[in-house]
Amino acid sequence: MDTAIFFIQVLNSVQYGLLLFLVASGLTLIFGIMGIINLAHGSFYMIGAYLAFSLTGLIGDFWLALAAGVVVAVLIGLALEWLVIRFLYDRDHLYQVLLTYGLILIFEECRSLLWGDDVHGVPVPPALDFSIPLTENLSYQVFRVAMSAICLALAAGMYWLIQKTRLGMMIRAGSVNREMVQSLGINIGLLYRVVFALGVALAAFAGMLGSPVSSVFPGMGNQVLIVSFVVVVIGGIGSVKGALVAALAIGFADTFGKVLLPQIAGMVVYLLMAAILLWRPQGIFGKA
Repeated sequence: MDTAIFFIQVLNSVQYGLLLFLVASGLTLIFGIMGIINLAHGSFYMIGAYLAFSLTGLIGDFWLALAAGVVVAVLIGLALEWLVIRFLYDRDHLYQVLLTYGLILIFEECRSLLWGDDVHGVPVPPALDFSIPLTENLSYQVFRVAMSAICLALAAGMYWLIQKTRLGMMIRAGSVNREMVQSLGINIGLLYRVVFALGVALAAFAGMLGSPVSSVFPGMGNQVLIVSFVVVVIGGIGSVKGALVAALAIGFADTFGKVLLPQIAGMVVYLLMAAILLWRPQGIFGKA
């Protein structure tokens, strides 16, 4: 592997890892803070991709479609939490698994009715539709670099929100002791609704942002869901910082596994998870 190809694979690893972080961070917020096992989280990623496809065609501008899609995703998250999820907080995890699996079936049927079962594509924004030449024969798409930059900016924004703001303080307190937060006069139901909507918006945003570099197709959320749970387990349940580190680790393991070990590429991510859990069963930044 020469230097240019290695550099391209590093960029691909970072881009995939950061995009995966957006999905997994929403999942770790919902799972770690609210205690909800949300099997439908991958469906929000799929919904985001289809929203990007529809809104870009309707509005004609990818970035405006991205902003509109985030608003739609937040409204979907708020409605779902109020209609369905809020009844699961005091229920056994089996109820959560069954109900959120049912949501997967509902979302897939709605997707089939609204968009059909064909594979679609979203055009790359014209301003970023060019490549950086690395050698005479190799180049790297600028939009992929922009994706990584946007993901890093969102990661920094999430850190600031959770660690430096009053809302973040309430979210962290609610994840530790729900009754204590309620006794202080904080509306924990509204707080959880905001957290769930944030998690849905992050997953949908990842689907929208990644749609120009991948196809929009039925069942695409199922693929990302399993890897997102792996990220949450490796990074530590409830840790956004752990989700970032784990997502980048999986990005490198998956990308270079396909290049260097194609025969066992499908196993590399899970071998990494097994190795880390043998070292730290609670995850890299999880609490013992």
